[in-house]
Amino acid sequence: MTTFAREMAKERTQQLLQLIRDGREMSLRQQLRLIIRLSVPAMLAQLSYILMTYIDAAMVGHLGDQAAASIGLVATSTWLIGGMGIGITAGFYVQVAQLIGAKDNNGARSVLRQSIPSITILGLFIATIGVIISGHLPEWLGGTEEINHDSTSYFMIFSLMVPFFLHNCLASGMLRSSGNVKLPSIVNIVTCLLDVVFNALMIFPTREVEILGLQIVVPGMDMGVVGAALATLMSEIVTLVWLLYYLIFRSRELKLHCTSGSFMPRRDCVLKALKIGLPMSMDRMVMNCAQVVSTMIVAPLGNIAIAANSFAVTAESMCYMPGYGMGEAATTLVGQSVGARRRNLVWGFAKLTTFSGVAIMTFMGILMYIFAPSVMAFMTPSADIQSLGAEVMRIEAFAEPLFAASIVIYYAFVGAGKTIIPALMNFGSIWLVRLPLAALLAPRYGLQGVWFAMCVELCFRGIIFIIRMLRKRWLPRWW
Repeated sequence: MTTFAREMAKERTQQLLQLIRDGREMSLRQQLRLIIRLSVPAMLAQLSYILMTYIDAAMVGHLGDQAAASIGLVATSTWLIGGMGIGITAGFYVQVAQLIGAKDNNGARSVLRQSIPSITILGLFIATIGVIISGHLPEWLGGTEEINHDSTSYFMIFSLMVPFFLHNCLASGMLRSSGNVKLPSIVNIVTCLLDVVFNALMIFPTREVEILGLQIVVPGMDMGVVGAALATLMSEIVTLVWLLYYLIFRSRELKLHCTSGSFMPRRDCVLKALKIGLPMSMDRMVMNCAQVVSTMIVAPLGNIAIAANSFAVTAESMCYMPGYGMGEAATTLVGQSVGARRRNLVWGFAKLTTFSGVAIMTFMGILMYIFAPSVMAFMTPSADIQSLGAEVMRIEAFAEPLFAASIVIYYAFVGAGKTIIPALMNFGSIWLVRLPLAALLAPRYGLQGVWFAMCVELCFRGIIFIIRMLRKRWLPRWW
């Protein structure tokens, strides 16, 4: 696509968003076009991210079962510490979406300014916690001596990455809230590509590879698991610089360089961000704590089960990441519709994005069931891990349609600023359904029992989110 064509596509998206802000009627066709324009780039970015994650996992997997298990042991803990502040970033960018919907760009820029120091302080606090606990975490999770050292190193480096990761989430969310979905999507793809390149340079030793019949020497640092963590850190830093530059100097709605204002956080703005974002952060923490407990349930099953569980989780994300892409579109569209006080569009966009997400993830679930063995064979040379990973992936495939409903509806609730009850729903579902069932089934049925419990819980979660959406109690008070 030429630069002119890209600019024209961006302008058409902004024209459709302007219909929301100006209070003009939107046909069903226009609503669907806007959903597609906002969700497709986000979904492609999510899919590219997972493809790169596959390659990343495959690189580590070729170091052997021990290296794969060392990362798999702390994988859920990295999700926990990385997700602790994501909800607070959403608390700021949801405000921006609603202010832009109300055509208050100056107010949106003010929130952006206040969010930068707020997220910096939060990120440094979380990173400090991560570094402090990194030396003890593998032992707490039930890891063996042979993998604990690498697990500690990987988690410590990941913890140091948290401030950069949160600012990436904040900057991407701000741009998406303004209607610019393409740039965060492109940056996400570039982050993944950089991660793979840095992995190739840092994980393995200097080696010869054959490309088109030519022997080429590829330099390497032979850092193993530590190299994988450092590669991720470097890719996050590089792309953060790009995002911040665009946000501050180029964004039509949010650029700061030509306007004045204070970066000092104000009480009302921070409290509103906490009201929206704290339930989301607590939700992520509770959900990720549950994943950590799930890892503790899996750990006694042995290194093969740990590695298969980690690879299968990575592989399964190919199915649900498009749902998160559709969810990002739902947050932007519902948020701007709330800001513009467009009653029919709040409800209409919630329904349309949910239906679309379910359709896409149903198709992805079918593909996952069919190609599970091939995907696992790509990720690891171990036949035992391949077989076990493919089996549990096929169990999970049946949950994808209802899992999609829970994802997209949750993000629609976020756009409306209603996050407390959805967080409680997630908490109850995973802690009262998945974990007790997994603990009951794991001793007898192994990893398959753990994933069967996950499948049952995701179906239950999807059903209760659909019921919540249809009852309409989450809609703004002026509905």
